[in-house]
Amino acid sequence: MLAALFAARSGAKVTLLEKNEKLGKKVYITGKGRCNVTNACGDVEEFLREVPRNPRFLYSALRFFGPSDMLSLLHGLGCETKIERGRRAFPVSDHASDITKALEKGLRQAGADIRLHCEVKRIVTLENRVTGVALSNGRTLPASAVIVCPGGLSYPSTGSTGDGMKWARELGMNVSPAFPSLVGLKTKDAWPAGLQGLTLKNICLTGYSCDKILYSELGELLFTHFGISGPLAIELSSHLPQDGKAEVTLNLKPGLTREQLEQRLTRELSSAGKKQLSTVLQTLLPMRFAALFPALCGLDGKTPCNQVTVKARAALAETLQALPLTVIGTRPMDEAIITRGGVDVKEINPKTMESKRISGLYFAGETIDVDAHTGGYNLQIAWSTGALAGKSAAEALKGDAP
Repeated sequence: MLAALFAARSGAKVTLLEKNEKLGKKVYITGKGRCNVTNACGDVEEFLREVPRNPRFLYSALRFFGPSDMLSLLHGLGCETKIERGRRAFPVSDHASDITKALEKGLRQAGADIRLHCEVKRIVTLENRVTGVALSNGRTLPASAVIVCPGGLSYPSTGSTGDGMKWARELGMNVSPAFPSLVGLKTKDAWPAGLQGLTLKNICLTGYSCDKILYSELGELLFTHFGISGPLAIELSSHLPQDGKAEVTLNLKPGLTREQLEQRLTRELSSAGKKQLSTVLQTLLPMRFAALFPALCGLDGKTPCNQVTVKARAALAETLQALPLTVIGTRPMDEAIITRGGVDVKEINPKTMESKRISGLYFAGETIDVDAHTGGYNLQIAWSTGALAGKSAAEALKGDAP
């Protein structure tokens, strides 16, 4: 939508081909139906810190059309926005449909030809120049420029089935393998399943691979039947190696030094007398976790507190601040928020989004091998690369005119 809008506003004759029954189908489900349309972060450098892979590729796109530009565009199209916790921007109405309606209004005002139920099968080229697209109905639609932005592989029910990556491969372009990202993590350990549904807040999760820290942040974690999810686990997923494996430690008391924690444990245990260890641990952990926790330290939760040894107390403190987990993989692609991988950024001119191999062919959005953390960043990448591709394609066609 942004690619078509910017191309049309730049004077090009634009046809938007959408294989779904309506525009912006994926937009409708973002932000739990509210559409976290962007992140109102301060500047480009701050934005790029939220992009684990190939962040510098996005510099020109974000400079051309950043978060504040997107909010201004929506305002101009009659869609007011608001900023919430974490600088996440949403439509004031809390209805994702208002974003799509505003963009569709802009497209029609700009004169774009919108064709629904129109599926592209392949990109047509001649002598390394794009000449059009072949449609599923057997027709070929001629075009002087084609912008490919059909998304990645996540949420296939919205039409994202990896078409853009397939077309790029067919044209001889390098495409990085696709993996699920921003997704829950499976653990080798069985005990998280016993805490299914429990959310921990204000903890620190650190992920390692080959003794190298991949990710370390404070936040929320959710235990599930398969392992861990929630904001911390989901962000860690975008930093994992391709095999999806990592060692993880959970610091359940990051606000205390080891000395402070040991002093607190000593105080709690000393005053508890014959109460069971698992009962007293409820002053430090949720009840369900307190019942399970001693076993994770190699201790018996039924032990009277006045019998807990100095060694046992040290094991409690150690585990409270470095509880180990082994991540053995991610949940499947159809549960992922975004796709990691896609068309190699080295194949694309970052200043225009045009293919370096095929003249007149442009790429934007999740089809490209760039992805970010949650919080509106991935949608902004789509808006920015789409806008730049649309503007660039239209300007290039003007240059080709006699």
